[in-house]
Amino acid sequence: MSSIQASRARKPGQSPGGLTATGLFMRRTLHHMRNNIFGLAVEAVLSPIIMLLIFTFLFGGAIAGSAWEYIQYLLPGILVLTVVPMTVYSGTTICTDIAKGVYHRFRTLPFWQPAAIFGSIIADSLRYAVALLVVLTMGFGLGFRPDGGLEGTMAAALYVLLFAFGTSWVFALIGNAAKRPETVSGTSMMIVYPLLFASNVLVDTSTMPRWLQVAIDLNPISIVVTLTRGLLSGTAGAAELAAGIGVVLLFIVIFAPLTISIYLRRQIRG
Repeated sequence: MSSIQASRARKPGQSPGGLTATGLFMRRTLHHMRNNIFGLAVEAVLSPIIMLLIFTFLFGGAIAGSAWEYIQYLLPGILVLTVVPMTVYSGTTICTDIAKGVYHRFRTLPFWQPAAIFGSIIADSLRYAVALLVVLTMGFGLGFRPDGGLEGTMAAALYVLLFAFGTSWVFALIGNAAKRPETVSGTSMMIVYPLLFASNVLVDTSTMPRWLQVAIDLNPISIVVTLTRGLLSGTAGAAELAAGIGVVLLFIVIFAPLTISIYLRRQIRG
């Protein structure tokens, strides 16, 4: 990595600290994004717009009677539905670097090794932020009006970003354990889409049989969408806040240490 090597050249015998190394890997990931503007535009701009339009006008009349009424319910769920599949890239990026031997070269450099993962995951937040901005802008254009106002909208967007950060660690773990990026994509999508569509993203669970309602309400995606709706509407209660933030913290506390542990053991084994 040229930026880290340059740092070594400037300060012989010294290694970059954790924050410096993380910043360097963030720049590396952002550089890759800049070199793939078309891919970023498709996944973070075009795909969210198409998804919002399809669900709003295809299901709006059938579910809520009108597209305008449905988007008031739908948009918080679309925010989550948009970013969660994008978090899979954290795993595929890491797996690609490992498969190409890039991370084996990193280990010869004197820096805090987990920075390679932290920097990549943090930089990916730019991808999620762009997608959220696109969905919110499009939603306002279609008539979405959050009762929580600007404060509620900002709180909901920040919360979804935090959830995406936590979810990225799940797929970073898969990316560290898998041998091929295709395996990461296939495995991750088998996890993501059943959870997304067996949730309250698109429909209200109150009309479902009790057993199904309980199962869907316990889905972590449903918990996150419920809090997002509450923040946007200004009605989020203490229980929703505790459950929603708890899901994010649980993902980070469980999957971040596991990911780092597997990554470091892989480095040692070479």
